[in-house]
Amino acid sequence: MTRHTHVDHAHHDHHHDHDHGTHSRGHGHDHGHGHEHPHAPAPLKAKSAHAGHGHSHAHGHHHHHGGSNETRLFWALIITTVFMLVEAVGGFLSGSLALVADSIHMLTDAASLVLALVALRVAKRPADAVFSFGHARYEVLAAFVNGLALLVLSAWIIVESIQRLIHPEPVQSQTMLIVAALGFAANLAAFLVLRDGEDSLNLRSAILHVLGDLLGSAAAMAAAVVIMFSNWTTIDPILSIIVAGLILRGGWQVTRQSAHILLEGAPQDFDSDHLASDLAENVPGITSIHHLHAWSLTDDHRMMTLHAVMIEGSDRKDVLEGIQNRLRSHFGIAHVTVQLEHIECSGPGCHPQRHA
Repeated sequence: MTRHTHVDHAHHDHHHDHDHGTHSRGHGHDHGHGHEHPHAPAPLKAKSAHAGHGHSHAHGHHHHHGGSNETRLFWALIITTVFMLVEAVGGFLSGSLALVADSIHMLTDAASLVLALVALRVAKRPADAVFSFGHARYEVLAAFVNGLALLVLSAWIIVESIQRLIHPEPVQSQTMLIVAALGFAANLAAFLVLRDGEDSLNLRSAILHVLGDLLGSAAAMAAAVVIMFSNWTTIDPILSIIVAGLILRGGWQVTRQSAHILLEGAPQDFDSDHLASDLAENVPGITSIHHLHAWSLTDDHRMMTLHAVMIEGSDRKDVLEGIQNRLRSHFGIAHVTVQLEHIECSGPGCHPQRHA
């Protein structure tokens, strides 16, 4: 996976009255907190009148996989559109539901590739006053829409296949086989074009569409051979249902993953308790972490805000840089907004613990 090149900006030594209801994240909006402080030890008391904010920003905005993926999506779109028309005509002439279903799937694929291509181009736009984090989320939105299209398409194919099982129709197996073979070659070419692109949720959703077409063409070829030698036309809707099931599974995964990002869910492998304890143990000068929030701008761009309780007398710059370095090197998080809070000591546990 391609990594970002980040530029960090740390702002230190800001003193102000701190309200635990909200704090500025430095990106044009406030982030509200209504939490207790479960991580603070009993003898410690947070001094909210002496808090500080530190910001470490990383604005890569996914320019790294623009040109390569854009070119691949364009050629996949051309291939898909041409053979969508071939399969639609072939399915109509042969009477094959598998070919008709696959041509409709290729139509949604063409639309999904257009959507992915547009999203990739929009994502290149720089951040502005309205979109302070940039436009990278358009790629996630495109993946979500494409995932929903896969779910709807799968449901349609299943319904049509059931109807064909109840009311069988004749199929011209030779025409079906020729068109399916051409479609398979086209889908394979499109899949190979996209497969070597740089990883992103947007591109994965496009690949799933093309992979669904590839499986549909393979199923149509298999059904044509069976019908040619046995005249068992029921195999056509049966294989269509199997392919629809595979498409449904992939569509659900893409929809779930993209929706999780759009809903500001924490990264899937994120453990807030482990991260908080890790920082408290490995960053000298802090005793606890609370108000920790993590989310993803895109599938590979993680972001975080947190409050760190530091001991009076600890160097604010060292603590802030220690948190930033630990998050970057051990957790892959390069964009973090840190709020530093001083404490008053009432026990031996208040002394900073220095780590090698």
